Amino acid sequence: MSATNQKNPKYTPQEYLELERKAEHKSEYFKGEIFAMSGATRQHNVISGNLYAFLHQKLKSKGSRPYGSDLRVHIPHNSLYTYPDISVVCGKEEFVDAQFDTLLNPTFICEVHSPSTADYDTGGKFTLYRSIESLKEYWVLSSIEYRLQKFVRQPNNNWLMSETVQVNDTVLLETLSIEVPLKEIYLDVAF
Repeated sequence: MSATNQKNPKYTPQEYLELERKAEHKSEYFKGEIFAMSGATRQHNVISGNLYAFLHQKLKSKGSRPYGSDLRVHIPHNSLYTYPDISVVCGKEEFVDAQFDTLLNPTFICEVHSPSTADYDTGGKFTLYRSIESLKEYWVLSSIEYRLQKFVRQPNNNWLMSETVQVNDTVLLETLSIEVPLKEIYLDVAF
């Protein structure tokens, strides 16, 4: 995240939403500050698009719905408003208000990271995401190499991490009981 204004004025969540809903470009919000989001590379877009398409096909008529990066997620516990690359809701969707553009209860979130966002996606942002009670699984996909980091919430509320770097591996998306071939996610991506 990078601040949109050097003076860093403080905004209320309502002011942020009002500005964001009229804005031409997406921004995140955290503890009163608004942060402009940078654009994504081709690799990033292909990877997140492939995963979205795969999940959309697999989840038809199963009570779960995937969303792409245009659906905002809010975490009331820590004030974050953000745009995950992929989010999935199982069951009834809960939104901040009647605009239906800010989700409160994702079950699964995936971020595709670049070198500049890798530490944030696996560290600070994941720490903030863990405050979402409905979140059961979090994936981080690399846009510069074949790499998937998978975090699954355990019954004791700890998170179990596993990782694969083999494009021919298949990974279980445990929360949704779906086998995901990495070569499907990384289709048309070369490193």
